[in-house]
Order: sequence, then C-alpha cells, then structure tokens
Amino acid sequence: MSATAQNLADTCFPGFGSAFTMAFQPIVDVARREIFAHEALVRGLSGQGAVEVLASIGSSQRFAFHEACRVKAIEMAAGLGMASRLSLNVLPNDVAGRPECFRTAMAAAEHCNFPVSRLMFEVTEGERTIDLPGLAAIFQDFRHHGFTSAIDDFGAAYAGFGMLAAFQPDVLKIDMSLVRNIHADPVRLAIVRGFVATCDELNIRVIAEGVEMLEEVDALHALGVDLFQGYFFARPAIAALPAVAWGTA
Repeated sequence: MSATAQNLADTCFPGFGSAFTMAFQPIVDVARREIFAHEALVRGLSGQGAVEVLASIGSSQRFAFHEACRVKAIEMAAGLGMASRLSLNVLPNDVAGRPECFRTAMAAAEHCNFPVSRLMFEVTEGERTIDLPGLAAIFQDFRHHGFTSAIDDFGAAYAGFGMLAAFQPDVLKIDMSLVRNIHADPVRLAIVRGFVATCDELNIRVIAEGVEMLEEVDALHALGVDLFQGYFFARPAIAALPAVAWGTA
C-alpha cells in the first residue's frame, strides 16, 4: 500500500485515523468453496473489541468516526490484496436520506484502486430506523454502482420484518441467537426455515452468522443456506486476512 493510501483515514478524519485499526472475518460460500466477503470490524490498537472502542466515541463524533472506520477498512483491504467483497457496517439513521456514507466509501475505493462493485454495506441493528422509506430510497439511488446491500443481525433488536418489508437488500444475515444450536432446536429450525423461504421468494441471499459447530452448518445448509460466517471457519484477524478452516463443511 502506498504511503498516501496508508494515511487516507488520517487525512480525511484528523484525530481518528491513527487511533484504531480494523480486523477482517471471512464470510464463506460453502457451495462454491470460496470466500464471498470479508467483514471489517473495528479494533483498538491494543486489540480492544468494538464495544470498548465505540464506547470511547462521543455522540457528536459518531458519524465521523464511522466514516473513518470505513475509509480505513477500504485502504487496508486494498493493501492486503483482498479479492472478495468488503463488508462495511452502516447505521440506518446515518444512511437514510444521506448519501455521504456511500460517497465517502466510493471515493476511498477509487483512491485505493479497490473496485466499488466489491463493497458491501451492512445495515446494523443497533438503533431503530427513523426513516425506513429514506433508507430504501438511498440504497435504490446508489444501486447502479453495483455494490451489495445487506441487513445485519436479522431477528435481533430492530432488524426485523418491518425493516425487510421497507427495504429488500441483496443479502440478509441471520442473527447468531437463531443460529446457536439450531441443529438441536426445532423451534429455531422452523423460524429460520421460514426466513429462508421468504428470502428465496424475494431473491435475497442468506448468511448465517456466528456458526461455531459443524452440526449448525449442516442443519442450515440443509435449509438452503450457503453463506456462513463464524468461528467454525475463521476468527477475525487484525490487519490480516485469516485462513479459512473448511473442515468437512
């Protein structure tokens, strides 16, 4: 990576760019036996987790910090030679009716020679969306750029059917609370079977996140899920692209 690219986050967001780093965790396609995407996850310089890092950011600085995270993730992904999609987290109220998130990320991708079409924006579930029509409209406005849209943590907190009815993404990530021990839980199996059937009708791909056991992978794959993320395949790696342990999946 060039010195210019390395300093991009610092240049765009003084005071933020050198205060954190990013980890990457693969999202795998077990049918194709390939990496579908890597999710970018913020980390402290001493390895602190996202919750601890974000707790140190004041509410007035939140939007700028998240922008800095996305820029740093893109420049690091380019420097690491990432060939998959790069999944970037966005808060729904930062996106609805506001094009800055997309424009900043696309400008960073162009600067770092990372294809815009390989960006994936995950709408996270951490807050209630104030303007669902605005969220859907802004994604529709930028769809022609070719990036992938996703709803994260579906089935948890605010990421539910209300959001899905207003905004149909390319990808839906099933929350780990529904994935855990699904092979031994007929209720979870029934719920996720319904999710998958609905997504099939809407041409939405499903990712199961938080998978830790082969039995979970097998049960979900039998329901029609091909995309997986979790410790069974790889843990997040700071400033690196971790190897995937395919096991017998």
